Amino acid sequence: MERLAFGGGQREVARAAGPDSAGPTSRPVSAEAASAGRAAPLPPRASARRAAPAEPRDWAFTWTLVFTAILFLRPQDVFPPLEVLHLAELSAIAALTALFVGRLARQQAVTRISPELIGVLAFGAVILGTAPFSIWMGGSIGVFTDQYSKVVLVYLLAVNVIDSPRRLERLTWLLVLAIGYLGFHAVIDYARGVNMIARGTRVVGSVGGIMGNPNDMALNMTVFIPLAAFTALRPGPPLKRLVAAGCAMCMVGAIVASGSRGGFLGFAAMMLVLAVFAARQRPAMVMAGALILLCALPLAPSNYWRRISSITDDSKDDYQSSAARKRLFGESFDAFVQNPMTGVGAGEFKDWNPEKRIQAWQESHNVWLQVASELGIFGFAVFLYLVGQAFRAAFQTRRLLKKLRPSSRTGRGAATEAAGPLSDYDTALFDAHSAAMIASLVGWFVCSFFASVAYSWTFYYLLALAATPREMLKPLVPAGRAARQAAVRQGGAVPAAVEVRA
Repeated sequence: MERLAFGGGQREVARAAGPDSAGPTSRPVSAEAASAGRAAPLPPRASARRAAPAEPRDWAFTWTLVFTAILFLRPQDVFPPLEVLHLAELSAIAALTALFVGRLARQQAVTRISPELIGVLAFGAVILGTAPFSIWMGGSIGVFTDQYSKVVLVYLLAVNVIDSPRRLERLTWLLVLAIGYLGFHAVIDYARGVNMIARGTRVVGSVGGIMGNPNDMALNMTVFIPLAAFTALRPGPPLKRLVAAGCAMCMVGAIVASGSRGGFLGFAAMMLVLAVFAARQRPAMVMAGALILLCALPLAPSNYWRRISSITDDSKDDYQSSAARKRLFGESFDAFVQNPMTGVGAGEFKDWNPEKRIQAWQESHNVWLQVASELGIFGFAVFLYLVGQAFRAAFQTRRLLKKLRPSSRTGRGAATEAAGPLSDYDTALFDAHSAAMIASLVGWFVCSFFASVAYSWTFYYLLALAATPREMLKPLVPAGRAARQAAVRQGGAVPAAVEVRA
């Protein structure tokens, strides 16, 4: 399975992907040629008939892609007159309308239910439930109505529309392109000396929102690098792989340009996990990548290494931000201790201003202390559950793939392959995607200790990308087991792989 994800078995993957994506190796075999023990290409028209059928257009998924592009690229920041159109809200409403109309027309439930969706709803309930005890009730309710309610609705969209490998691949590719473009823009801005802070040493995102400050930008670059890297490693069109590799390099450049110490630590942890998965099948590529990285280290500006060294040496912290952050950590913990059950209210730690507070009007800069201080023990427990479920879903996907992997049994002196219900291409996709998600979540987890991002979009996209593959694979386990048993009973007959559509 992992061999497929890292480029081995390209011929099998090409056959599964169909002629549009596989290139010259995707020629099907005619029945006469197969019975004669030789391969012969079918005529072009027959070849087209053998290709996997195209998915019907789903406007809910299309509008979800539009919303995602608007959310990350924020065209209204580049062209301000677009602000009055509220493009993100309109695309989300269109997607939700198409989703509910389509599901009702098919006589389906309004939404699929998953443990992660229940957790997302429960976290929203905690935000509203603790609002009456907030130091500013209106501000806490505003966090829900202005931020988190949109997270809930878009997460609900994601768990319903990402229901096939092709859709998972398309959304992932869109995210890689969007974040890669923003990374490229950040590198260009750094070279030109625009969009800079801290006396021209750190670049901020070229757009606002979740890219509005260097630390948040570095976090987003870190968590999407694995998706770009595995897109570049997986078999596919050379141009797509080249673009994905370029996006990954732009994201790395943006992390350096941001000067984020939390981003550096998250990037290091993420790269370690990424290397572990890649080294299993491509050790030479990992060694080459490590060598390239070592050669590129001297290219980083000297002020970047001075800032990174301040992680362990406070004397090199020119702005004393480490000391300020430590004070914020202490003040966040004090807010939790004084309000352990309800916190001070969602988004209200910055407004919490006791007499002895030094770093007033600042956020916690630590997602765990942010949640604990603002939502109390119940909010902390629910958020911890969501993070744990994200990791669990990614590992469950890998375990389900092992159950669906074709098994080899020996009978009459020959190996017999029992095929499961997944095509080789889909197996490779799920395998690479789950490995990328584990690396992304590790990067997010490390960065989360240096950012207040509990109500931001990034984690919830990662949660959806980690959970939806598991939901697609779970119904296939009985079919995979039955296929293997049938193949063994028939003495090696291999049932054809089927297209996954949960």
